[in-house]
Amino acid sequence: MSLKTQIDADLKEAMRAKEKDTLATLRAIKSLILLEETKEGGDGTLSEEEEIKLLTKAAKQRREAADIYQQQNRQDLADTELRQLAIIERYLPKQLSEEELYQLINAIANRVGAAGPQDMGKVMGVASKELTGQAEGKTIAAVTRNVLSNL
Repeated sequence: MSLKTQIDADLKEAMRAKEKDTLATLRAIKSLILLEETKEGGDGTLSEEEEIKLLTKAAKQRREAADIYQQQNRQDLADTELRQLAIIERYLPKQLSEEELYQLINAIANRVGAAGPQDMGKVMGVASKELTGQAEGKTIAAVTRNVLSNL
């Protein structure tokens, strides 16, 4: 089932259950999907990878907004962002633990023949594609840097 179909079904369910946060979040996701599908040069459909990128971006925005609200002592707004983040994360692939990330990046480094920190770009290119939606780019970069510095 495509993400759009799943969102539509869950949107109807949220309307029936009168879940305001879920409804608002799903409408925002649906809007993002529709905007991406109808943008100039698009073919009207999204691949699974593009859907994951959209959701990852939306999750990152919610996480950053919640951090800013907490810094400004606006816990009420931060809580709203965190609730929306939890809803978005339901549609993302399972996030990798740091240990799993280390193992996968080690395997990628061995596969591409990385010899040290100078091969960061080579490893990051493959890791970013393979781990899309399973870990944040910032975390992937930090782990990759750590793995390569120990080679």
